[in-house]
Amino acid sequence: MDKQLLALLVCPLCQGKLKYVREAFELHCLYDGLAYPVSDDIPVMLPEEARALSVDEKLSGAAGRTGDAEHGRG
Repeated sequence: MDKQLLALLVCPLCQGKLKYVREAFELHCLYDGLAYPVSDDIPVMLPEEARALSVDEKLSGAAGRTGDAEHGRG
């Protein structure tokens, strides 16, 4: 996925930063616990198309995060 595009994208629900998970072809919002699919390098940023992240996915993605400041909340 293009790094410049990724830098511009935010979660449509909370406006927070997204983490691209290359292995899963998904953009993860850890704040809302949602995974948005990426199909043919095109992010599908529709909440109804997102899936809920598992607890393990949330915890592994949160490693190294410093809190809500990364989600536009700080």
